[in-house]
Amino acid sequence: MSKYKITKRRIIIFTSLILLIFYWLALPSELFVKPTSTVILSKEGKLLGARIADDGQWRFPKADSIPNKFIQCIITFEDQYFYYHPGVNIGSLFRAAYQDVKAGKIVSGGSTLSMQTIRMSKDNPPRNIYQKIKEIILATRLELRYSKDEILNLYASNAPFGSNVVGINAASWRFFGRDANDLSWAETATLAVLPNAPSLIYPGKNSEKLRAKRNRLLKRIMEKGIIDSLTYSLSILESLPQKVKPLPSIAPHLLERINKENKGQKLTTTIQYDLQRKSKQILKQYSKDLRANKIYNAAILIVDVESGEVLSYIGNTEPHSSINKYGNYVDIIHSRRSSGSILKPLLYAFMLQEGKILPRTMITDVPTEIGGYQPKNFDRQFDGVVPANEALQRSLNIPAVRMLQQYGYPRFHHRLKEVGFTTINRPADNYGLSLILGGAEVNLWDLAKVYSSMARVLNNFYEKEYDKSDWRAPNYIAQEPPKEEKGKILDATSIWFAFEALKHLNRPQNEQGWNLFSSTKSIAWKTGTSHGFRDAWAIGVDSKYLVAVWIGNADGEGRPGMTGLGAAAPLMFKIYDQLPESSWFHMPDPEMIQIEVCAKSGFRANTNCIEIVEELAPKNGSDSPKCPYHKLVHLDSQGANQVNSNCESVSRMIHKKMFVLPPAKAWYYSQRHPEYMAPPPFRPDCETKSENSIEMIYPKSGARVFIPLEHSGERGAVVFEAAHKQANIKIFWHLDNKYLGTTNDFHQIAVDAPPGKHKLSLVDENGQSISVWFTVVDGG
Repeated sequence: MSKYKITKRRIIIFTSLILLIFYWLALPSELFVKPTSTVILSKEGKLLGARIADDGQWRFPKADSIPNKFIQCIITFEDQYFYYHPGVNIGSLFRAAYQDVKAGKIVSGGSTLSMQTIRMSKDNPPRNIYQKIKEIILATRLELRYSKDEILNLYASNAPFGSNVVGINAASWRFFGRDANDLSWAETATLAVLPNAPSLIYPGKNSEKLRAKRNRLLKRIMEKGIIDSLTYSLSILESLPQKVKPLPSIAPHLLERINKENKGQKLTTTIQYDLQRKSKQILKQYSKDLRANKIYNAAILIVDVESGEVLSYIGNTEPHSSINKYGNYVDIIHSRRSSGSILKPLLYAFMLQEGKILPRTMITDVPTEIGGYQPKNFDRQFDGVVPANEALQRSLNIPAVRMLQQYGYPRFHHRLKEVGFTTINRPADNYGLSLILGGAEVNLWDLAKVYSSMARVLNNFYEKEYDKSDWRAPNYIAQEPPKEEKGKILDATSIWFAFEALKHLNRPQNEQGWNLFSSTKSIAWKTGTSHGFRDAWAIGVDSKYLVAVWIGNADGEGRPGMTGLGAAAPLMFKIYDQLPESSWFHMPDPEMIQIEVCAKSGFRANTNCIEIVEELAPKNGSDSPKCPYHKLVHLDSQGANQVNSNCESVSRMIHKKMFVLPPAKAWYYSQRHPEYMAPPPFRPDCETKSENSIEMIYPKSGARVFIPLEHSGERGAVVFEAAHKQANIKIFWHLDNKYLGTTNDFHQIAVDAPPGKHKLSLVDENGQSISVWFTVVDGG
């Protein structure tokens, strides 16, 4: 063989290899790179909503498959030999060339679906011989990479359907308001003919041309035996779409959130379609009453306790009109709002877990000032002392502050962050004791996270050993692993006692008498109201479901009388009425211990308790304080007076166990409990220097007192208050050694003192006295 022939052969081989490489690499790794719409589906696969793509097109992400009806229609209309050619139909090309020459213009391209797919991927460049050859080459390469069904999917997902609608899935919703799999033969045929001339034929325009094309396609399908004559006859009678339809907007705020996190993706969520729609309808109806009080916003979150899946996500009320002036597009579920009383159950549970209290430990409830901070109960009343579980049920503010003072607000601040409140991010000292009364900001998402995790810990107590993943955030993406896992934070016993207390709250007015019916759901629930009536919270949980509700105005405007109990709780119970029945939590007995408890005070029993009962408590309850109120009182032989060894022989004394409260606590406690019997006074000849019978309620020593201005502009007065152990005794009041007046039994007096430091002195008719220093700051 000559050297020339060998060289020529090598050149041919090399050139062929280069051409083959170019051919193999000619097709991009990703054919379509245009942005797609964000699409979210319900757990059942129903469309919840979609967000238009960044380029302004309604282009849904490619589906896993396309409907068989569309496959039959598009192949019949565009490329009946699709499954038999290698991407190019030579016969169609020659026929198209003959038609073009005969007509003197381009009337047919002869392109296969594979060639059209290539053309669409190149943004439909001008038609010419060069582009046609390029399409032919790339179409054959396309056939080598993808299966026929995959090519059909690429075509169907990216074909233009007129205006800004791209792809079969977007088109079916925009033109017919249904999923592509649910379209009739007539509707499917309509969509199949649209990509052929999307700029000429558009729903609502050129209707007769569109109808004629559709009907011709239906006839061809009938002739091929795909549909029968009856189906054909009925199909050609169907009307055409006259205008594009709005896409469903079942969960708009969740859509916006997912669009930020997973833009351009089609995701199946955990939302239950029917429950979401029912909850929206309930809120829509309920909002009418809210608007009457100028309350324009609300949010609802429903979570499946065991799985942590979000079943319903309603981030706000729907706009009342086309003018959105009330912030209805704000996703309240993730908005920071004042917590009100919604954190009180957590403080109760933590104190139980750490042995600071027992479930019924009595907590102080008297007028309180701590470092200038003066919490007040919502009803402005006082109990003197109140069981901790009852204080939680009634959401009393002063006992909550007293408990937080005992527990320590820095420790509680740390615990709240530990359980998952992401919005509590300022130093503990910035919150102080107001942390428990709305000084902190929380959101509905974190509340759902914490309370559903508490329920999950209880549910799983008997199922398995504690699982770290029990404490986690809810999730709204189907089959997505938990995003947050924490170790054991609250034990099952403390959670159970907290939920038991919350189960016995008095329900709203339309729920009165609920506990008389055994079929009524048992729910642990808590409400909260922020300062100025700006936020109304309600959160409820049982063994299967959690429902969290917020009501208020997005701009922070408060409304008189808008409370968690009156506004949010009724809506929460309406939502609960839509949920299936569920059982109450099982008591976590193995983690509990039996403790001897004073029946009256709820404290761990001391030797002077009158009635001792055994009660279940968390393990650390054995370290809780012993009762400070049950004492051994020494009386004279008639039992009429208290005595001591300085004035009476021990052998003549009666030693009696009594429930004894300090003066201020005793005075308020006796108002609600007339059966309370204070110890009798000391006999006159007995010296009692060890204990003062007078207690200053307000002001405490060192207090800063503000003198208010009346509406008239004149200087007002402030009311000072004291308590005495003995009933019907006189107290003489003195300000800076000047006599103010006398009170009997009910010890309150109005004082108008000039700005500056003052000394207030009180003396009772037995000669006992007390003095406090305070500073007046002029309110004017």
